[in-house]
Amino acid sequence: MRKATRQQGFTLLEVMVVLAIIGGIMALVATNLIGSAGDARVKTTISQIKLIEGALDMYKLHNFTYPTTEQGIEALVKKPTSAPEPKNYQTGGYLKGNNVPTDAWGHEFLYFLDKGQYEIVSLGADGQEGGEGENADISSLDK
Repeated sequence: MRKATRQQGFTLLEVMVVLAIIGGIMALVATNLIGSAGDARVKTTISQIKLIEGALDMYKLHNFTYPTTEQGIEALVKKPTSAPEPKNYQTGGYLKGNNVPTDAWGHEFLYFLDKGQYEIVSLGADGQEGGEGENADISSLDK
């Protein structure tokens, strides 16, 4: 007499339920990671603005004034030749690497000087004025 043996394993339905659960978990994790990346770029851009502010303060300490709007942030890596020409420009500039930093999205910072008060602006992820969330402008005056 042959004894009936029952094979053990997973049914198709059980496998599909497990895959659906794993897919749901992956969707939640991916959503959280994508949101975190945007926040990280904003925080990185704020840090870069603070770095530029420190370099601008050193520039002013040596030269008694901030670079003009026309001279821009480039004055921190290359000695300006337009008036007012800095008399005590630091050899090698004020930023390491002799490169003007960009924001976390690769856009150039905007720089304005008005009545001795400067402003450094990033236009956010979209590179355009205004916006919300990751697209919002970030200014050195937003403290």
